[in-house]
Amino acid sequence: MKTIDKIYVNGEFITPQGTEYFDLISPTTNEKLGKVLLGNQKDTQNAIAAAKAAFKTFSKTTTAERIQYLKNIQASIEKRKEEFIDVMIEEYGGTRQFVTISYDYMLKGFESAINLLNTYNFTKTMGESEVQMTPLGVVGIIIPWNSSNGFICSKLSTAIVAGCTTVIKPSEMSAQQTQLIAECLHEAGLPKGVFNIVNGLGEIVGAEISRNPDIAKISFTGSTNVGKIIAKEAVETMKRVTLELGGKSPNIILDDANFSEAIPLAIIAAYMNSGQACIAGTRLLVPENRLEEVKELIKEVISNTIVGDPKNETTAVGPMVSAKQYERVQSYIQTGINEGAEILTGGLGKPQGLEKGNFVKPTVFVNVNNQMRIAREEIFGPVLSVITYKTEEEAVEIANDTTYGLQAYVSSSDEKRAHKIASQINAGRVQINGIGHDPMAPFGGFKQSGIGREFGTMGLEAYLEPKALIR
Repeated sequence: MKTIDKIYVNGEFITPQGTEYFDLISPTTNEKLGKVLLGNQKDTQNAIAAAKAAFKTFSKTTTAERIQYLKNIQASIEKRKEEFIDVMIEEYGGTRQFVTISYDYMLKGFESAINLLNTYNFTKTMGESEVQMTPLGVVGIIIPWNSSNGFICSKLSTAIVAGCTTVIKPSEMSAQQTQLIAECLHEAGLPKGVFNIVNGLGEIVGAEISRNPDIAKISFTGSTNVGKIIAKEAVETMKRVTLELGGKSPNIILDDANFSEAIPLAIIAAYMNSGQACIAGTRLLVPENRLEEVKELIKEVISNTIVGDPKNETTAVGPMVSAKQYERVQSYIQTGINEGAEILTGGLGKPQGLEKGNFVKPTVFVNVNNQMRIAREEIFGPVLSVITYKTEEEAVEIANDTTYGLQAYVSSSDEKRAHKIASQINAGRVQINGIGHDPMAPFGGFKQSGIGREFGTMGLEAYLEPKALIR
């Protein structure tokens, strides 16, 4: 049983002034793993003050100094690979398959940040003027539990590239993961106050970050509803915001695709991170005249999709992060049934032998229309809706008929045809014939999937303010 009773402020692990504890529960067994002592408003204010003081000097550091800090963090994380993987599996039930990829992406993010520092010109000429790209100030980083440390590293590394200092509010459910990354960051030897981490509740720590006038920018990843609350708070002091929010990603399989490859890929896209991913391809759009073939292929793939202990190498779908999330997913499955959709595979209840944890049967609905709640709302679990279309034009129309627009997928044996369809989809990223990540390409959403972009030059410039010197 582990007790985490420290936060990280101004270069030190300190005991927070908050007195409330939050229990850490295993999603695999629902047994208590430990507890974390939560910070309060005063702790958050102290962290912001430390970041504000550090900004005065850190904003003036050289490119070489920032590169060295990034290399130090990367080296520190590399030494503890197995610990990172094990704690993600234990604390939120991420499968070994997923968290290993997530760890690799986390490390590669530092290489991209270093590449940015080596190539980005912080002084530009526009018209006849000099334009200086200056660091914004203190950045409030608010992140969710699904790949917590990955979000910390990508957002913090961008802040370091820009010369900004940070106050980080991770999910209270990720306290063991947070402790590990904090130890690595401490070992990296960054100046005091450059990063500060306060464990705490959104309505206390997150609210103070959103309101405090000394925070210049907020970078948030999480639900659309919470993103709207943060944006409303932030506008009072005109904070800059980057909001990476929810999704209901369409996956269009065109009639010329290799269905024996496209359907297994579609299941992977839908059930990545056990369905607990904002980019999950949870709306599968298939040609109406190929539906029976699609159904047979899906049943075959699902029959070979292993649900179980996330520690096992072969497990593809692990538990939901909490009992509350399990109940949310069950509620949506019941909603799908009530709406008249047909369960092709899966359904209500827990898989046999997995009754102790928060396990959901990988579920696929057919006979879904795009107006059903299961096709319009983000479920955040292993639930896939299959929707049929008659023409390419109808497929694009259905794909874009959503309040979201974070990611989309297109499969076709004709690269040009796939590209043409992808270009018509209103989403921040469209995956063509695969699932990949480009850390130098922008990531973010259209519509209610967010505001702004992360990664690469566009992500960096969200942490910078242009200053024109006209002479």
